[in-house]
Amino acid sequence: MSYGQGGQGEPPWDPWKPGSQQPDWGSGNRTPDWAALAEASETRNRHRRLLVIGGSAIATLAVGAAVAVAVVSANGDNTASNQSGKLPSTTALPSDTTAPAPSFAPTSAPPPLDPMDFISSAKKDTAPLSPDILFPGSQLTVGDRVYRKGPTASTTKCATGVQRTLPKVLTDNGCTRLLRVTYSKDGVAVTVGVAVFDTKAQADKAKAQADSKSIITSLPGQGVATFCRTAVCRSTTNSVGRYAYFTLAGFTNGKDATAKSAEVFSTGDDLAEFAFRQIRRRGEAQASSAANQ
Repeated sequence: MSYGQGGQGEPPWDPWKPGSQQPDWGSGNRTPDWAALAEASETRNRHRRLLVIGGSAIATLAVGAAVAVAVVSANGDNTASNQSGKLPSTTALPSDTTAPAPSFAPTSAPPPLDPMDFISSAKKDTAPLSPDILFPGSQLTVGDRVYRKGPTASTTKCATGVQRTLPKVLTDNGCTRLLRVTYSKDGVAVTVGVAVFDTKAQADKAKAQADSKSIITSLPGQGVATFCRTAVCRSTTNSVGRYAYFTLAGFTNGKDATAKSAEVFSTGDDLAEFAFRQIRRRGEAQASSAANQ
């Protein structure tokens, strides 16, 4: 249906064209088809609304896409692509400084007890003591050398078991007990004497005062002949803790020992070392026992 169209052969009014491009109707009795114009206007308005709505939807989609990109980017490297201000990464956030610092109980063990403390004073050196406790067993093996244990002796009268200058040394420094034991091997015998004092200072002083004439008396018996009573023998003197210990070694046949008598020297050295180790073990045993209490 058309309203107010022009005469035959004239083009109709095109609502989509500007007025300068519309057909010229002249000055005749041509009037616009107002109904058609109104319909065309309504069509244009409807088209604009669709364009506006469509544009808004596209803009919304674009914003949504931008947000999605920002979220994906934030999950990837801890920064947003559209940054108005950077957020710190989780590793840059400060830790809670109000929490108390953890505490740990000490795990280090106390220092071990010193064995020397127990053999340096009569107040701590309270373990039983006798020749057979200090020198146990029936023989002593040192390397390939085997020494047979002979007689033993113990006395509180220290001067009775020593000779020459040693009685005075022991008496003046307060010797409380003298232990003796004899070992022998292949015609050589040695007597070990251990003098006991109350303190280490007394034992050290006795050692310092002893001279070349401060010797113990040999202890024969149990198959060991009398030795080192008239013959030349070798003697040694030493101390550890509250103990001073001495050796006297020589031949059982009465022969004099000389500087070339290697068997006499080795026998005396072996037994002196054994005496030292036994006294030291005495301190170690008491220290271990005290630590376990």
